[in-house]
Amino acid sequence: MFRQATEKRVAVFFADGLEECEALVLVDLLYRSGVPCDKVSVTGNLAVTSSHEVTVVCDATIADEGFSFDDYDMLVLPGGMPGTKNLRACEPLCKAVTEFARSGREVAAICAAPSILAELGLLEGRHATSNPNFQHVLSEHGATVLQDAVVVDGNLTTSKGLGTAVELGLQLVRHFLGEEAVEATKQKIVYQG
Repeated sequence: MFRQATEKRVAVFFADGLEECEALVLVDLLYRSGVPCDKVSVTGNLAVTSSHEVTVVCDATIADEGFSFDDYDMLVLPGGMPGTKNLRACEPLCKAVTEFARSGREVAAICAAPSILAELGLLEGRHATSNPNFQHVLSEHGATVLQDAVVVDGNLTTSKGLGTAVELGLQLVRHFLGEEAVEATKQKIVYQG
């Protein structure tokens, strides 16, 4: 049962070909901790099929009447291929991510998706990480690439991949609710990292 712990809201964006576990681990940990989180499709369909042919039904689409990126306090981009390419091809999403990042609002990306932030010019002079196969994209666009599981640089949070999704999820909980909520969430999921 969801028990809301904050008025802040998060949107996790789903594109066909995404890495479903990266997205769903983040949604799960935010939900468990009481942070309102919507699964948002970047297509006109609520159903999105992952790179592993798992179909997820989202809560909303960016094409819905009345949908607004500004209803959220954080935008989250999961990775996966070709999901990352499909997110990158979504102009309204890229515009919103750019506006969020440049105005100091929160953006998070994991696995290949930090390459989107790099290509949008948002990581220049910033610390970040990504899947090792995409770290060259970050450095080519002016980022200092770190090998940490999760890197927070101001309002931008990046993470390496599925193996670091729990750490990223806990960092998002930390951002919204603090360390006590992180410890409570760790206990709920029997986290031993």
